[in-house]
Amino acid sequence: MNNGILKTRLKNGMTVILKEAHVAPVTTWWVWYRVGSRNERTGLTGASHWVEHMMFKGTRKFPAGLLDKAVSRDGGVWNAMTWIDWTAYFETMPADKIDLALRLEADRMANSLFQPKEVGSERTVIISERQGHENDPTFLLSEQLQAAAFTVHGYHHETLGDLADLQRMTRDDLHTHYRTYYAPNNAVAVAVGDFDLKHMLKRIKELYDGIPRGLPITPFARPEPPQKGERRVTVEGDEDTAYLEVGYHAPAATDPDFYPMVVLDSILAGASSFNLFGGGTSNKSSRLYKALVETELAVGVGGGLSATVDPYLYSIVATVRQGRTLAEVERALDAELDRAASEPVSEAELSKAIKQAKAMFAFSAESVSNLGFWYGFAEILDTYEWFENYIERLSAVTVADVQRVAQKVLARSNRTAGWYQPK
Repeated sequence: MNNGILKTRLKNGMTVILKEAHVAPVTTWWVWYRVGSRNERTGLTGASHWVEHMMFKGTRKFPAGLLDKAVSRDGGVWNAMTWIDWTAYFETMPADKIDLALRLEADRMANSLFQPKEVGSERTVIISERQGHENDPTFLLSEQLQAAAFTVHGYHHETLGDLADLQRMTRDDLHTHYRTYYAPNNAVAVAVGDFDLKHMLKRIKELYDGIPRGLPITPFARPEPPQKGERRVTVEGDEDTAYLEVGYHAPAATDPDFYPMVVLDSILAGASSFNLFGGGTSNKSSRLYKALVETELAVGVGGGLSATVDPYLYSIVATVRQGRTLAEVERALDAELDRAASEPVSEAELSKAIKQAKAMFAFSAESVSNLGFWYGFAEILDTYEWFENYIERLSAVTVADVQRVAQKVLARSNRTAGWYQPK
């Protein structure tokens, strides 16, 4: 027990994190699996996301048509998400109805059906989702940039997967992926809300202890070699608007340099939210907004820093204003990034950036659902203490830290630059 949080491990290896929060008669239940698109080999890209869809197709105990009705009838909400490092499922229910969520997730951890007819129909859904994203120029540019930035690592491809793989994957491919990764020893379960801790743990053990431990998982680890020069991609399309994106290899969440990178991101483009439910704030006081939007070079600009298991990308995207060129916007962007590396920020700007990053973090941890997200997410990255210690580590960032990380990360040789160029 630490800070009101109980972390334990069941006999079958499943990690359980519990925190009582009696602010409202509500409880959230999350089950996280250590599998995302980074775990997918060539030929199986998109499998993690597709398996997530199949998990809503039911078990013998919970047929697909009854799942939504059962959760809604009890006044709950539920959903799931897949990303590069993880897949997560959650239900947020009235506290006296949370047992449904516990039973549902225990059952589909072990007994999802993957009926061939359902796999076939969901293939159409998955491909349509992929094709819908292909209508977005920023998706096309980001996908090409990510593929160029990662030549070896599993971060090479988008979570949606490659169309060629989505067209060819079989039911057995998906079921093998499910049976490999959806095991209690590869799972983190989190409950936050209005419950008695001892009673909750007892019920979890009753439902989950009997699920067999899976086979040891061989990590699909292909470390990305250091980049030895700037890479560039160009995408041509029918849209009238041009877009610039640059992606710099950035520290993983457990790297001490991650916290100065958070502050640098806040200074350059406005603080990023790591919680998918966290929302955002205005970035109109950021350096890049002033340099690109207020000068009427760009319509908008934003930065994206992600908290990841392995080093990922710090991305900046600018929408070029009509009558301006990609080259103009890139020159102005480079001038600001060079300034961040060559000139130390002021103490006042540092303080403001840290406050903004802290505010973003606080906004994303206000509800039991958000706390359920954070404890599971942090445990996937490292341990739940990553979340608990975030504010303290952010507060310790200095002016020298920010400049050092800017010089290291924002080097031209460390980036991939992408242009979306209207035909």
